[in-house]
Amino acid sequence: MRRHYIDNLRNFTIMLLFPVHTFMVWNDFGFKFYIWMGENRILSTLIVLVNPWFMPMLFVLAGMSARYALDKRTVKEFVMQRVHKLLIPFVFGMALLVPFQSLYARKFYDGYAGSILEHWKYFYTHCTDMSGYDGAFTPGHLWFILFLLLISIVSLIIFHYLPYEKSIIMVEKMPAGHILLLFVPIWLMYYLGNFGGFSLGKNLALYLAGYYVLSNDVIMDRLEKNIRWLALLCAAGTVLLVVLYYTKAYYGDLWVSYIGWNTILVWLVLGRRFLNYRTVLTDYLNRASYPIYILHQSILVGLAYYVVRCCDSLFVQAAFICLGSFGLTLLVCEIYHALVCLKLSVTKRYGQ
Repeated sequence: MRRHYIDNLRNFTIMLLFPVHTFMVWNDFGFKFYIWMGENRILSTLIVLVNPWFMPMLFVLAGMSARYALDKRTVKEFVMQRVHKLLIPFVFGMALLVPFQSLYARKFYDGYAGSILEHWKYFYTHCTDMSGYDGAFTPGHLWFILFLLLISIVSLIIFHYLPYEKSIIMVEKMPAGHILLLFVPIWLMYYLGNFGGFSLGKNLALYLAGYYVLSNDVIMDRLEKNIRWLALLCAAGTVLLVVLYYTKAYYGDLWVSYIGWNTILVWLVLGRRFLNYRTVLTDYLNRASYPIYILHQSILVGLAYYVVRCCDSLFVQAAFICLGSFGLTLLVCEIYHALVCLKLSVTKRYGQ
């Protein structure tokens, strides 16, 4: 039976990327964005509220999905599916999309007026801090796809030596409090393979937690029975996170790992209870959410470059960038989908 709440939570998380990356245009975190209009504490606070959990959530959901997928597919089929879904889009995105958004960063900060081809060459021959905000090489938002590809392949080795079936007895003995304490090894893994705050180790730990622990229905039932105190801790922790953000320059990787993991557990329980359904909209988002992820930031950055130059109102700028990039991304997805359908129709018609 398909767990529709996993799809719905994934889609919801990906949709959050539009406001989060829009608000990054005004972040006050001490570093810039591809387009940066100065610091705004309110918009930055909204990022802080979701930042500890919304990308980690995607790795947890990917781990849970891998567990169910490997029940139906062979390892070879799983690897081929990963190559098709992750490697090919990553190569395409690195060739066409990420250089495009770094082009606009270079235009915004340096007044670059050269051609796209000249910038494309610059992008692949210069490497600085990997942010891409100076036009140099960066994986951009596609770091997630690259990490997920690597983690998916490496995890198969772990699954071989520790099959899911051998972990069930130990996992199902875990009380809710011990499940919450898994944030400690997740935090410790943060320092393994950390590239400027993007951690292979932490995301591997989240993926494995999704696979071995949170894909287990007994564990999910136990978390649901304890949802009240988990939700209370989550709410209190989120308030404290914002307080620390306002009073301290840095509130620590340990606390981010804790509140992120706690929030993920709460979202999973609530999603399982209230979002385990399928509609026309959810079916559409299941098809569109991944292309949306791949396309969204390049379109958003390009749009932001022009919006901030044409309008002075912060509210209008933010609304137009967020809603406009969402609409344009959907439009591109639909055009691509229509072209694919047309190609299949022509192939079927004349290939017979």
